[in-house]
Amino acid sequence: MNDKLDLWVLGGDLRQGHLARQLALDGHQVHSFAMEKTGELPSPAVPADDLTGIGTADGVILPMPVSWSDGTLFAPHSALMVPVEDVLDRLNPHQFLCGGRVSPLIASLAGARGLTMPDYFTREELQVANCVPTAEGCLQLAMEHLPITLQGAQVLVLGYGRVGRTTAVRFAALGACVTAAARRAAQRAWAQADGLTACPFEALTHRLDCFDLVVNTVPARVLTGERLALLRRDCPIIELASAPGGVDPEEADRLGRTLIPASGLPGKTAPATAAAAIRQTICNMLQERESEGYLQ
Repeated sequence: MNDKLDLWVLGGDLRQGHLARQLALDGHQVHSFAMEKTGELPSPAVPADDLTGIGTADGVILPMPVSWSDGTLFAPHSALMVPVEDVLDRLNPHQFLCGGRVSPLIASLAGARGLTMPDYFTREELQVANCVPTAEGCLQLAMEHLPITLQGAQVLVLGYGRVGRTTAVRFAALGACVTAAARRAAQRAWAQADGLTACPFEALTHRLDCFDLVVNTVPARVLTGERLALLRRDCPIIELASAPGGVDPEEADRLGRTLIPASGLPGKTAPATAAAAIRQTICNMLQERESEGYLQ
């Protein structure tokens, strides 16, 4: 990859601020936009008051997610309200452009302008890297909400994909008695190989009242009202999955169960680490683009 690129980093939460700083420290010329309330960040990047010059940049990095529901740039640390369409109108098809959790609408708007916008959030290396701050953040939440130590606690982890496995293993390392529930036999086999108890979801019905904590990683309603009712009232549920999540919040409230929303933990508990993972992912994407002859 070229030693120095002209990059624009727009909007986002603290991850985006750390990302701008890290890319600038790498030697790139970085312009930050719509993140003026991130405090000391993103120095040594150059804050931009408007989008003048963005059309000649080598690359433009949009936040994760790219937009609010109204189509404006996701920029919680800025007073600016900039339609994503206005940003896209200033770009050209030869620029490197990427965003995180790109919605179908935003992808369509980019495509209509001849722009290609790969989603860095879907990259395997970023998904794997995000597992660590997610798992550590989950441990922190568990210790804050449980009246007992993790040593000896009965913990149920729903799902045994990347996040479920990383989280379950860390609970077990602190002495928790972990049960992993997974639909696929292969995932249950991995859980057993990791030294955990494993079971299919169908086997949970007669066991739910024995857990001190439930951690959900499945983005589907696996904790139905019937299953929620079988949990002890003092058993908190940490929701790590993205929407719609594994638990209906209204049903949990009706049954008096403690539901702790915890999606997007990397950006909340370890923004600098999360930004470093995004930075590495974007560097990989730029190197791939350079190998294809786009960046000279």
